This record gives sequence, structure tokens and C-alpha cells, in this order.
Amino acid sequence: MISLRQRIVWASLLGSAALASSGAFAQAPAAPTAAAPTAAVAQADNAAAPKAQHKRMDPAKRMERMQEHRAKRMAALKDKLKLNAGQEGAWSTFTTATQPPAGPRPRMDRAEYAKLTTPQRLERMQTRQAERSAMFAKRADATKTFYATLTPDQQKTFDTETAHFGGPRGHHRGHGEHGEHGGAPAAPAKS
Repeated sequence: MISLRQRIVWASLLGSAALASSGAFAQAPAAPTAAAPTAAVAQADNAAAPKAQHKRMDPAKRMERMQEHRAKRMAALKDKLKLNAGQEGAWSTFTTATQPPAGPRPRMDRAEYAKLTTPQRLERMQTRQAERSAMFAKRADATKTFYATLTPDQQKTFDTETAHFGGPRGHHRGHGEHGEHGGAPAAPAKS
């Protein structure tokens, strides 16, 4: 299957070649036109390589990278909050409770999933949804408890710094802090 990026590159190359051969451009030798598609395709492949490499990354390495990224974000948040000694315990409880599960979750392979009946598939989806809801409730409770220990200025900082953690996913769903295991949830609404 050809990606959208590859289609665009090929369409632009074909259009360029058509214009060049029709004489719309200044007289240029035919040899560079033939070499240009090869160079452009190589450039498009190199541009797409990081994405392809990201998808093929070993799950353990990917999880390690995500944990390092989360640790950096949480350290930056802690620095910005300027916690006092009395808040350190609440911070530790908060970071522990909002820690994503260790390791990738086990997945059922497609062949096994295809053997299930529709009610069995729905039951598995419902079970996974219940697990996610339980994880969210745990994180929300930890966040509310920690938030209550903050001063009004710290709460404003927390609100600003964590607004993107649990907000709208947009087109970047599943990437870094925008994904399911992206760190702390958004700050709760004041009651």
C-alpha cells in the first residue's frame, strides 16, 4: 500500500516531468529529469524513515523511552511547582499513583481474535474499558489529593502545565504525552 506522502511525491514528480518534457521550463538536459525522481524518492523515504523506525521499535525500548520522557516531564513540573518540604510526601504519592503500568500490555494476535464470536469480542472490549476506567479513577483520585495540598499559585501552575496531559487528543493520539499513558491527567475542575 502506498502512503499518502508517497502519492504526493510521485504526483509532483510526474507533474514536474510532464512540464519539463513539454518545454515549459528553460531548456534542460533530459538526464537530470530522470535522476530527479530517484533523488526525490530517496529523500521522501529518508523523511518517512523515522516514523517507520518508530513503529518497528522494540516494545521494551519504546517503553523505556516513554518512561524517560515522563520522568523528565514530571521533574520539570516539580521544579515549576516549587514544592515545600511538607508537600514532598504528597508529590511522591501522586507520581507513584499516576505511574503508567510497567511493560506493554499483552495483546491477542489477530488470528486468535478472529476466532472469537462477536459477543466474546464485545466482552473483551468491555473488560478493557473497565480496566481503563479503573486506571483513570485511580489517577484522578491521586491528582485531586495532590492538588488539594498545593497553594493557589501552585494550583495555577499545575493547571497550566498539565492542561495538555488529558485534554483533546487531536491528530496526535498515542504519541508521547498525548497518548493513553501520557502522565498525569488534566487538573480537576474545582468543586
